[in-house]
Order: sequence, then C-alpha cells, then structure tokens
Amino acid sequence: MQAFTLPDFYLPYPARLNPNLERARTHSAAWARDMGMLDAPKPSGGVVWDEAALDKMDYALMCAYTHPDCDGAILDLITDWYVWVFFFDDHFLEHFKYSRDHSGAKAYLDHLELFMTEGDEQPPEPTNPAEAGLKDLWARTVPAMSDAWRRRFITSTHNLMVESMWELNNIDIGRIANPIEYMQMRRRVGGAPWSANLVEYAAQAEIPARIAALRPMEVLSDTFSDAVHLRNDLFSYQREVREEGENSNAVLVFEKFFDCPTQDAAELVNNQLTSRLQQFEHTALVDVPAVLAEYAIAPDDQLRVGSYVKGLQDWQAGGHEWHAKSSRYMNEGTVASAAGPFGSAAFGGPTEFASAANLFTMTPGRLGLGRRAAQYSHRPFEPVGHLPLPEIYMPFPIRTSRHLDAARRHGVEWARQMGFFDSLPGVEVGGVWNERRYNGIDVAHCAAMIDADATAEGLNLSTDWLAWGTYGDDYFPLVFGATRNLVAAKLCNDRLSLFMPLDAGATPVPHGPIETGLADLWRRTVEPMPMAAREKFRRSVEEMTASWLWELANQSENRVPDPIDYVEMRRRTFGSDLTMSLAKLAHFEVVSEELYQNRVLHELDTAAQDYACFLNDLFSYQKEIEFEGELHNMVLVIQKFLDVDRLKARDVVNDLMTARMQQFEHIVANDLPAMIVELDLGEEVGGILTKHAEALKEWMSGILEWHIKSVRYKEEELRGSRTPSGTTGFTFHPTGLGTSALRLAGSIGTTSIGAPAAP
Repeated sequence: MQAFTLPDFYLPYPARLNPNLERARTHSAAWARDMGMLDAPKPSGGVVWDEAALDKMDYALMCAYTHPDCDGAILDLITDWYVWVFFFDDHFLEHFKYSRDHSGAKAYLDHLELFMTEGDEQPPEPTNPAEAGLKDLWARTVPAMSDAWRRRFITSTHNLMVESMWELNNIDIGRIANPIEYMQMRRRVGGAPWSANLVEYAAQAEIPARIAALRPMEVLSDTFSDAVHLRNDLFSYQREVREEGENSNAVLVFEKFFDCPTQDAAELVNNQLTSRLQQFEHTALVDVPAVLAEYAIAPDDQLRVGSYVKGLQDWQAGGHEWHAKSSRYMNEGTVASAAGPFGSAAFGGPTEFASAANLFTMTPGRLGLGRRAAQYSHRPFEPVGHLPLPEIYMPFPIRTSRHLDAARRHGVEWARQMGFFDSLPGVEVGGVWNERRYNGIDVAHCAAMIDADATAEGLNLSTDWLAWGTYGDDYFPLVFGATRNLVAAKLCNDRLSLFMPLDAGATPVPHGPIETGLADLWRRTVEPMPMAAREKFRRSVEEMTASWLWELANQSENRVPDPIDYVEMRRRTFGSDLTMSLAKLAHFEVVSEELYQNRVLHELDTAAQDYACFLNDLFSYQKEIEFEGELHNMVLVIQKFLDVDRLKARDVVNDLMTARMQQFEHIVANDLPAMIVELDLGEEVGGILTKHAEALKEWMSGILEWHIKSVRYKEEELRGSRTPSGTTGFTFHPTGLGTSALRLAGSIGTTSIGAPAAP
C-alpha cells in the first residue's frame, strides 16, 4: 500500500516527448554495459543493477521528457549523464550507506573527484563503474562549454557527490533535519542545480558569465531545484523512507517537524512545491527581463537565456511525467500531465484543442490558485494587536562591553552629524528619526553585547554601522514605499556604491544622511583591509541595500513572499551578512572565503542568522503588520502559507528558531571539531573558527536581549508615536479620492518611522 495519496500537483507546463527516445534507450543500455554498471557487485551479493533493472527504470524516457527538443546525439549524452548519476547514488548506497562505512565513503568520493579535470590535467585510471562513467562523460561534455560553465558544473557535481556524507551522517545518528536545513542541503545533495547546468548544455543556452551569479539567475536555478527535489520526495517517500530507511526526504521532515500525519505532510510539501514553481515564474517574467535590460545583454544572449528558462520549464513538466511512469517511484493514482488526454506523445506537441479541453478538467491545485490567492490577498494595516511572546529558547549568556556609555554618547553625536535627525524631502514633514527615537532604539547597547570585547573605537564603528543600516531600512519604505516609486529607489541604491570606492579614494559629494553616513563609515572601515577583503565587504553592503528594493517590489505588488525566498532574503534585509563580514574580514588572509562556503560553516552561520531574523519578526510583528503595512515578517509568511492564525504561526516560527538553535549547538559540538580535524586546518585556523562560533553565540544572545530592552517594538511606544497627532502619519489611513490631504495633515510637525530589519 502507498504511504499516502499523491496530492493534486500544480502542472503549469505540458509534458512533451523527444522523438529520439528509442535511440537513447539503445545507446544508454550499451553505454552502461561498457562502463561496467550492469555487473557491478553489491557487498551483500548480487549486482547493483542488471539490464532488466535499467530497462525498468527507463532513464532514457526521463531524459526524452525533460529535454524534448534536443537532437539525438545530445539526448544520448544527457541520458548517459543521468544513468551515471543514478548509478552513483545506488552504488554509494549499497557500499557505504547501508554499512555506515564513513572512511570508505570519504575515500570513494575523494577519488571520484579526480575525474573532474581542468585544463591539461589528466584523470587517473578508473577503479569502478562510477569513475569510468565520469571520465567518459567529462571528456565528451566539458570541451564544448566555457571555463565559467565548467567551474559552475564542477561545483554542482562536487556537491551532489560529497554532500552524500551529510545524508550518511544523519542516517548514522538517526537525525532528521529541520525544514530550513533540509531545503538548503537538498540543493547540494539532490543534484537539481547540476541538472540546470546540463539544461544549458542540452539547449545550447549557456548563461552569459556576467549575469550568471546575479540573484535572479540564482533564483531561477534554486526554485527549479527545489521544485524538482520536492516532487521527487513526494514520489520517492515509499521507497526511500519505508523501504530503504532513508531520512532525507521532505515529507518525513515536515511530518516530524509539524508532528502531523504523513498525508498532511505530503500536502504541505506539495504546497511548497507549488510556491516554488510560482516563484520561478515570477522571477522568469519579472526579474530576469529587468536584468537583461539593465546589463544591456546582446540579443543573441537574450535568446539563450530565454531558451534556458524554457529548458527548465520542460524539465519540470517532463520530470513529473517520468515520475508518474517510472517503476522507481510510488505513482499509483498520479494526476495526468498538463497535456491532458491529447498529450504531445500523440501529436508531437500540445494543440489548441487540447489546451481548451484542459480548461474543463483543471482543478484549483493544478492551477495553483490557493497559493496565488494567499500571497496576494493580504490587507495591509490590519489591527492585529500585541503579539504575546512565546518562551524563547536561548542557551547562551550575554556579556556587555565596558565602553557602552561612551558608545552611546558617540553614536547620538555621529547620527546628528550625518543628518539622521534632519527633515527630508519625501517624508512629508519631519525626518525619519529624531534624537529621542534614536536614544530609545539604543543600537549602541546591541553593538556592546554582540561585540563585548571590542575596543572603544571598534565599538563606535559597530554602533554606527548598526545605526546606518537601521536608518536606511527605515528610510527606503518611508520615502519610496508609500509612493511605490521603485525607479527612484533603484537610482538611490545605485548611487550608494559610489561611496564605497575600492581604493578608498575620492567620492562624489554626498546628498542626504544615507550617502553621508556610508561615505564616513566606508573610509573608517576599509583602510586596513586588503583589496580582496574590501571587495567582499562591499558586496555584503550592496546585497543588504539591494534587499531593500526586493521588499519595495513585493510591497508594490502586495505580494507576501514565498517562505523559502523570504528566509533567504531576510538574512540580507536584517543585515546579518554585513555584521558577520566585519568579524570574518579581521582574519581574511588566514581563513579563506572558500572555507566559509564549506557545508559546516555555511550551516553554522545561516542557523544563527535565521534565529536572529525570526526573533526580530516575533518582536516586530505588531509594529510591521499593523502600524507600517509591511508584508515581510515570518509570522505573516507562515500565516499565509499554512492558513493559520497569528498565534499558531507565532508558535511555528518559535519552533523554527528552536530547531535552528539546536542545529547550531549540534554543529558546534560535533560537526565543527570534526571538520577542523578532517581538513587538517591546524591550530591557528581551527582556533579562529572556534572563536567565530563563540562570537555567534554572543551575537544571538545579545540581539535577543536588545529586543527585550529596546523601545522600538513596545506597544506603548508604537501607539504613542504613531497616531495622527504623534510622530508619524502612518496609523491614520483614510483612503479614496481626495484623502491624501488628510494624510498630510495628520503628519504635520511630526517625524516618521519605518520598518526595521537590522537590529
């Protein structure tokens, strides 16, 4: 019996079949035999695959569905790649996952990586079918692509091989990941980013190198990958969890985290799958065209990007169709593809008649109506009232710098000099902050706890960065959000880079507090930094300020973010990458940037970031939702995603915080020491990383204590300063023709406060 009834999938694209299917079947079977995959022994006896098993799994059918338009030779090569990757997965399972042979698994993976050569490197002689297959495929594929593509493909292939150790370790200790950890790690180990790279090859649509690393292109790959993996987890739950004892499956993760029946967990996974597909569509139709225009991408490259997007869509549709047919998966009662009864297998493509007929058989699930309605139906400025805080798990103590009082005195004077208390155009009457408000927010207190050992000068600098980031994040929604003036916001943001010259040289004359403050901070911060560190730090600042534009764009559309997109962008809007960069760059020449991308350190940092971001959302819920009309709050995102009230959503957010904190503790106690030994990092680097983990403990505990003490989120402060006669007009919201004058009158002689993100 199936573990659950498969849900009503969102199927926005028709599945089509490549006419070269039979050729690919014949070729791939012969190729697998030549590589030794059909007689590779299992430790327990028998073989990993035989010809009958390969025929039954039918990877050629999968590739013919997922790459319907490529020619026969390319389809042969793509099919070989998928035969290889599935063989690798099963071979690794038989030899190392069942036996829990960690040392053997590491040696196996280390040797397999030697076959991904660069330049004139020569691979060793293969010792097993996985190595033989990779050697052959590498030689047939990589020469046709650019060096930039090769580097990206090496990274994605490395991840899907090496991160199998993460799955193995979790199986070994019986640990099931939390939802955020799982989604991040599934991208690495699941292989869909690798599939996206192969779409570039198959569609002859390599992404231009100068935009490949931009956020819209990364979101295309990430949303594609998440949807592929979530769909696979739904179809493979029976085999992986019930039969093979795997614990890396989204249905199981949701089942355990939400403590719900398997069927309910499957529905939640399907809702997230739908949300990711719709995020993909939004990115492809809104964000990618904007990037192509901004970077003046040539017409032929624009066509390639369009072909790449189409290739990813084809993969989604074809992948679903293959899962519904393959013997590898649980697929009884699967909904038919979007092509309906007149599918492209019969006619070579969807017809107008087929499309019209499908309109009468489409369900709300297949149309994705529920998620769209939830995302776009929020009513801003709803009176939600005070959100009672749950019991927040915090295992670490706080310490406070002895320079706090001096930093407070310095901070208020610096803010005054930068113009933070001045009246500004676009804020009706008054300024973004006044001195009383600045003192109540007390960013110096936050800085003194997250960097208790700082020198007096260092604490002043940290205080000023927190003030600048918080002021900027208040300024953008207040000046540009109310008018939906996204063009002016982008122009303002673009100018900020001018005040961060890598040579620390001259800048334009700054206009307004944002530019004045950044020019001063940049000069004080980067003088002792080497050039590479300056480049890294500038990227951190630019990513934070660009995230303010992302918030404004969502607000202009009244669009509550997709949960995964929100979590990833919240780290930027909160400024956590920026504050962490300041600490990391102190050891820039000792600890490489590449090392911080290691799974262990990446999860350590993001677990801490998510904890701090979510606690901010708990404290700021009423301020943001009721008084500022914000959409960017994890409690609201969960309300809309799960269709629950604010108290239930609050508890889910608190559970996520607790799970991320417990993951952080697990990494510090187990994974970090093991990584230091495994990579032979030595005493100096190991000591720096250990201190980094200790600093993150104080970073989290200090941020929590600051939220408790600061007036920024207290209801009495909100009501006292946000009435028509108070310090802002943002509570008084008459609507309709001729009411703008009332709003102006309600704010005469007042100051305005916007929404927070950084502490």
